[in-house]
Amino acid sequence: MTTRQLLEIAFSSGRTESGPATWGQRAIWDNVRKLPPADAPRYNIATAAPLDPGLPVPVLLAALERLLHLHDSLHTRLLPDEDGGLRQVVDGEGTLGVHLLPAATNEDPAELGARLHEELAARAFDTATQWPVRIGAVTADGLIRHISLVLSHTAVDGSGMSRLVADLSALCLGSSPEELAELRTPARQPLEEAEFQTSERGLRRDAGARKQFVRKLRLGPARLFPPAAGQPARFPNAVLRSPALPRAVERVAARHRVSTGSVLLAAAATMTARLAGSSEAVLNVVVNNRFLPELANAVSVVAGDGLFHLPDATAEFGDVVRRTHAAAIGTYRHAYYDKLALAAEVAALTAEGVEPADRSCVFNDTRELLPAVADPGDDRTTLSWPVEFEPRPGLTYALDALQSAEALSLAMTADPSVLPRPAMERFLRGIEELILTEADTATDTATDARADAPTDAPDDARTAVGA
Repeated sequence: MTTRQLLEIAFSSGRTESGPATWGQRAIWDNVRKLPPADAPRYNIATAAPLDPGLPVPVLLAALERLLHLHDSLHTRLLPDEDGGLRQVVDGEGTLGVHLLPAATNEDPAELGARLHEELAARAFDTATQWPVRIGAVTADGLIRHISLVLSHTAVDGSGMSRLVADLSALCLGSSPEELAELRTPARQPLEEAEFQTSERGLRRDAGARKQFVRKLRLGPARLFPPAAGQPARFPNAVLRSPALPRAVERVAARHRVSTGSVLLAAAATMTARLAGSSEAVLNVVVNNRFLPELANAVSVVAGDGLFHLPDATAEFGDVVRRTHAAAIGTYRHAYYDKLALAAEVAALTAEGVEPADRSCVFNDTRELLPAVADPGDDRTTLSWPVEFEPRPGLTYALDALQSAEALSLAMTADPSVLPRPAMERFLRGIEELILTEADTATDTATDARADAPTDAPDDARTAVGA
């Protein structure tokens, strides 16, 4: 029987300072505190991976200590103040625990690591008293063979976690914090981001983004789907895994000269409008907000919500893809703002008798946030129902795009009183069908173009037609 150890990494000589919370910290903190305790861990940001070859324990511990010096968000606590505000407190010293679990001779480190990861990720964080990070490691033959990182969403978003993993890997391989800091410059720490947000330039950006958001709230349909009926039920989660989608999405994007994210968003908008019996779609889109140079490499929570509104969403799909790309750019540009201030403006709209646009449908493209991992599936599309969640008030559905080495997966959680399981299946399979059909059209068009090309055309010219 294995015995777990809790190793403590001593941290000192860091920055000790406090200031107002950032927009991202406050938004996530508000969301989590409204959840039932059992549901709060869903907001954790977690990743785990086997290590082959293994890593000496002292190397990992030293890398983690350097990582704490590199990123303030890892040793920042959030404390409400007497005026209803929220402050971030950066601790200049303390300890970080590492849960170390040795694997016995007959135990698989990967299986042991998966169980440890699940346990660490299933607990919420007390961000007022705890640092927002947990580390788990499984050893075999004296080397770490599996590592788990679990962070509070108040500390990082998906893009921030991706950068954190890259920095930890580089530190384990011998890079110094100074080298990484220079490589990542500029990269705002949360205190610097809060300072920008309260500056004249930050306030102008906030006001401009909220103005565009409110404009869309006035234009979009107030309700896409009929209101939920009956008592809230647990929300099913459906996952469509499609090995054919990654290449198909790329072909459609190349044909219409748009991003692959726009292709997926266009398909989601089309299926939303179809199932709602509407000609338009409104989606709340999660945006990584790394557009400002100072935020591109930030290990913090910067992601925000953008409102995407697309009229005539059931038109010819190629046209929908092109219009989605143009509309999405505006959505991304105006997704960095103060959510508390926006909430006040939404309340003012309601007081005027204006019913704001439906924001109950959520789209989140997570494919680029973490490295693709292998999965055991085959080359056929599959649909599974892995879990159910507690009811989420105000949500019709949430759709996540996930990437593995072999497939693209669409994970959908929905209110069953609005979208029952058969409707969820139609939605997910409809997205796949739209994109695969458009990809076949793109392939046929490229083939025809090559057939019409002069026979003495150079090879590179013929290849470019289907690029």
